[in-house]
Amino acid sequence: MATWRLRGSKKKYCPFTSKKIPVEFIDFKNFRFLRKYITETGKIVPSRITGVKNIYQHMLAREIKYARFLALIPYCDRH
Repeated sequence: MATWRLRGSKKKYCPFTSKKIPVEFIDFKNFRFLRKYITETGKIVPSRITGVKNIYQHMLAREIKYARFLALIPYCDRH
């Protein structure tokens, strides 16, 4: 019979509600900050991985899409 091990997972926290990062950083002009929430292939990282709350995830997604539209961030890094 197989034994199952439970791995302890680190609790994720929202960097915006813990006051480590002010919400004013979520802006399309701050594309260096937004790149932390984009994968190498250009996809937006989901909140279950980053730990960002739902309201801030929607704000991040909106600003990333707007920055892509203005060509501040590429849609994908490599072709």
